[in-house]
Amino acid sequence: MMRTSRLAVSCFCLFLSSAVWGTTLWGQNAASNQPAAPAAAADASGSKAHDDSYVIGNDDVLAINVWKEPDISRAIPVRSDGKISLPLVGEVQAAGRTPLKLEQDIAAKLQNFISQPEVTVMVQASNSQKFNILGQVSHPGTFPITNSPTVLDAIALAGGFRDFAKQKSIYILRQNADGTQTKLPFNYKEVLKGTNPAQNIKIMPRDTIVVP
Repeated sequence: MMRTSRLAVSCFCLFLSSAVWGTTLWGQNAASNQPAAPAAAADASGSKAHDDSYVIGNDDVLAINVWKEPDISRAIPVRSDGKISLPLVGEVQAAGRTPLKLEQDIAAKLQNFISQPEVTVMVQASNSQKFNILGQVSHPGTFPITNSPTVLDAIALAGGFRDFAKQKSIYILRQNADGTQTKLPFNYKEVLKGTNPAQNIKIMPRDTIVVP
């Protein structure tokens, strides 16, 4: 009688272990078969990689991307009138706007054709940001502003000084918002020696460097 009872208990324990193991295995298989969350959903809330402080100008090249709309997405230059043209959008003012503002303008025009359009605007080539260097340098002219150049960088871009350049009397003419100009002195000799490094300022758009 006792032997029969022990056998019954052993069989019940074996059955219970098998049931628990089967349930655990089924749960693991079910979890592994669940579809992964779409990558797009994970990226949907990501920030857009552009500098919102940049102001678009004529001749800049813009990379415009409309999500899931390859016929509209393209790289396009800003025309001399400050505008660009896109399918469905038509003409839109680009110069004088930041990339974020232009995104909003394009998205607003696309809402008549596309539900919740996702627009990204990147500056692919900054051709509107330029400075001038005049006077006693090897190659005077207009140069694009790239990589935050300083006055020393600008002189190097222009090929350096001519023989009779007045290196202590260089100045920068900077355009102010009210239309006036500010004259900023630059003594090449002092900057080169390290006695007045603060004069080696970063060049701003529309600056004119004069080397007498």
